[in-house]
Amino acid sequence: MAIEPDTKDWTWVLQRPCPECGFEAAGVTVRDVPRLVRDNASVWAAVLRRDDVGVRPQPQRWSALEYACHVRDVFALFDTRLHLMLDEEGPRFANWDQDETAERERYGDQDPATVSADLATAAAAVAESFAAVTEDQYGRSGVRSDGAEFTVATFAQYFVHDPIHHLWDVGEEQP
Repeated sequence: MAIEPDTKDWTWVLQRPCPECGFEAAGVTVRDVPRLVRDNASVWAAVLRRDDVGVRPQPQRWSALEYACHVRDVFALFDTRLHLMLDEEGPRFANWDQDETAERERYGDQDPATVSADLATAAAAVAESFAAVTEDQYGRSGVRSDGAEFTVATFAQYFVHDPIHHLWDVGEEQP
C-alpha cells in the first residue's frame, strides 16, 4: 500500500509535484507543517464518519479506515523521529514496515470513533512538535534504516506529503 518504493531515492517528493495527488512538498516549510497537519486531521474526522469507512474499494486497496489508522501511526512515528533528530546527533531510525503494522494491528477491524480520537491526538502532538522547532534546528539530521538521510527541513516536507496523499487516496482533499 506504500505510495512510493522504500528506497534511498525519496527525494522525488521534493523535486516535483506528486503525480497522483498533485501536492508540491518543495514549497512547504517547517513553519507550514503544524497548520497542514491540523487541517488534515480535521478532514480525517469527517472521513471516519462515512458509512463505507471500512469498505475496501478494491481487494488490494486499503479502506478509508485502514488509511486513517496508517495516518494516525505516521503522525506518532514522525513525532518520535523528529524528537530523535532534535535530541540526538544523526540518529538512525528503526525500520517500520507499514503493511506489516496494518496486518498486526488489524487496521480494518478498529473502531472508527477511537481511530478518530487517536488520530486527532497524534496530529496535535506532531503539530506541536513541529511548531516548537527553531530555525537553527532545520539542518539537524536523521537517517532512515535504508540509509536515506533527512534534515529536519526535508523531513518535514517528506512527512507532510504522506497524510495529504492519503486523503487523496480516500477521495478527499487537503483544505
